[in-house]
Amino acid sequence: MHMTPEKQAAEALAISQLGFRAYKMHSGIGPEQDLETVRQMREAVGPDFDLIIDAHAWWQMGDRNPLEAVIEKLAEQLSEYNIAWLEEPLPPDHHEGYRRLKDLDLVPLASGVHEPDEPSFLDLIQTAGVDYLQLDLVSQGGYPTARRMLGEISRAGLRFAFHSWGTALEVVAAAHLAACWPDQVVEWLEYPCYSTPSRAGMYPYPLATEVLKEPLQLDHGDLILPKGPGLGVEVDEGVIERYPWIPGPWSFFGADSKLPSSERSRSANRQAS
Repeated sequence: MHMTPEKQAAEALAISQLGFRAYKMHSGIGPEQDLETVRQMREAVGPDFDLIIDAHAWWQMGDRNPLEAVIEKLAEQLSEYNIAWLEEPLPPDHHEGYRRLKDLDLVPLASGVHEPDEPSFLDLIQTAGVDYLQLDLVSQGGYPTARRMLGEISRAGLRFAFHSWGTALEVVAAAHLAACWPDQVVEWLEYPCYSTPSRAGMYPYPLATEVLKEPLQLDHGDLILPKGPGLGVEVDEGVIERYPWIPGPWSFFGADSKLPSSERSRSANRQAS
């Protein structure tokens, strides 16, 4: 994440060569640099491979969030590269802003992963501010919530894309539910592709695959659902010993990246506490 345009383009090409039909880029290095990254990715993968741009709730990883006018201009520029969708370019609770941006008909929009509860998710559906609704089974209510929301999404004539950013167990759980809905409702299943010594990907995360005793089967970008009982997979509980929980935050972020390093450290510690 947040690589140079050249490295991001190389990774997109490597993922396309694994048989996947789309690649999600995590933006956040600045509007001009993000646009250059998309240009280089499109040049690398050609016209028939889908590119997804994830701004992760208003480009929040950058030094500052861009103004809505900047976002509109960037969306217009991104449309030249035929992206599959622009994900969370605005704050998640800014449903009116999503509706205004959607009315401009620049690029397909996606959001939903940061909705805090079902009423908020329903409002996003009913305001029709995005083309793709997203939900994460692990952090947003599991099967009961997903089944209710998928029904509402289908009735609204919108589309859904599972957000999966964890282990193979999460992916297969989402896939079984996705298979219960027609393609015009559930079109995409996100598959986190972590790197191994022999495969391109984001970064090493061996727990993601080792949580299952048998790996998931992929066929040119399609996930082959296992046919055993339940989810069709067997969890390897040995991962609990191999990867023990270690208390503490996974990272630190200061409130202002311009602070001196000593003050930034104190700010991060205050936030963590």
